[in-house]
Amino acid sequence: MKEWLPLTLGLLAVVVGAVWTVQGLGYVAGSLMTDQRIWVLIGPLVLLVGLVAIWRGLRARRHRS
Repeated sequence: MKEWLPLTLGLLAVVVGAVWTVQGLGYVAGSLMTDQRIWVLIGPLVLLVGLVAIWRGLRARRHRS
């Protein structure tokens, strides 16, 4: 179970970061985040953290096998 946690959280962070980015750019309407430039900065950072978590999770799984 331990090896799945970073992968799951990483994937969640990638999806959330991508959604926040497109909301900040104004492509997704109906939110307080729409057209707010701060989310154009926060979104990619969250996405990057998610990619690092996925990379570390995959690396840990390879080393365990």
